[in-house]
Amino acid sequence: MQEVNSVQRLSKRVAGLKPSGIRKFFDIAATMKDVISLGIGEPDFTTPKPILDAGIRSLQNGETHYTSNSGKMELRQGIADNLKKLYNVKYDPANEIIATVGVSEALYLAFTAVLEPGDEVIIPTPCFVSYQAEVILAGGVPIEIPARLENNFTIDPNDIRKAITPRTKVIFIGYPSNPTGAVAPREVMLEIGRIAEEFDLLIVSDEIYDRLVYDFEHVCFPALSDSLWQRTILLGGFSKDYAMTGWRIGYAAGPEALIKAMAKVMSQTTSNPSSISQWAAVEALNGTQDFIPKNNAVFKQRRDLVVAMLNEAKGLYCPVPEGAFYVYPSCAGTIGKTTPAGKRIATDEDFVTYLLETEGVAVVQGSAFGLAPHFRVSYATATELLKDACTRIQRACAALK
Repeated sequence: MQEVNSVQRLSKRVAGLKPSGIRKFFDIAATMKDVISLGIGEPDFTTPKPILDAGIRSLQNGETHYTSNSGKMELRQGIADNLKKLYNVKYDPANEIIATVGVSEALYLAFTAVLEPGDEVIIPTPCFVSYQAEVILAGGVPIEIPARLENNFTIDPNDIRKAITPRTKVIFIGYPSNPTGAVAPREVMLEIGRIAEEFDLLIVSDEIYDRLVYDFEHVCFPALSDSLWQRTILLGGFSKDYAMTGWRIGYAAGPEALIKAMAKVMSQTTSNPSSISQWAAVEALNGTQDFIPKNNAVFKQRRDLVVAMLNEAKGLYCPVPEGAFYVYPSCAGTIGKTTPAGKRIATDEDFVTYLLETEGVAVVQGSAFGLAPHFRVSYATATELLKDACTRIQRACAALK
């Protein structure tokens, strides 16, 4: 019988995708004892009880059926009301909002709906590991531009302008940023908007961390002007603000033609988000919001702790982020050093491997996000564990020669 080579049958787009740099180290860490994981991007808080209760009620009431491809109207209305209240940006819930299976699906739907093969999408890096992959899966070409440490990882609009070609169709932005925690000032966003208008480009704006900001007012991109509203797909969700990562519920908002196209793609893929998750999200929007500032106060305390302790570590420099729940320290001062076991640290991947193997601290190498030598730390974990982990990192750095 002729042997079949399954690998040769894979599409080039899928075969060429890079494996997640986040998962690699956490698969290793899962096999080890006494490991402190500072890599997964989810709050350590449990979903608030009123939201849990709403999900349970939906089950008890038999709300276990298909919904509209775009999601339940109660949810879309709640999203529209929330965006109006927070940012004074208006969307018609019937035609300009779609509920999705997390923001990851919203990204896929958006790029699939607007990209032709070969269309280019400008993406600031470092960035979340899925952005480029979602563009590639939709047939597009990701064009990376650097967000530099000296600019607090906020993109320079001039770099966007330089990257534009006749094939450019979309500028992607994501603030507050994963992995850096950077935010974008209003003047930077306005200049990006002027560039989009000048070259007639679409904007896809991932604002999943919009409520997780510290001493900073989040800039909702489509709220900047009516003309920018018309060329923007806004992405958001419930995973971070409401500690609902496992519920897998997000949304996209934008002009009717774009949202209807996304709904068309969804009708042929996932059909609709979980009905139970949708009812829980309705409660999240309509119920008390008191826990959000309380959780943010905890995150800010943790941020300040981690920044201070990492800046005391030999060879590290940790800037202060203004959003999300990540820090993105430079480990340039450790490159070229030698471990007690005689291994040379040549890359940030070597450094994070050293931390895991010698001190049992799991973090993510900066090269996974597109900027080295750095590493990402999630401080969405218990304060005592953060103290222990940072002490271990300090000890590991001090041991390098």
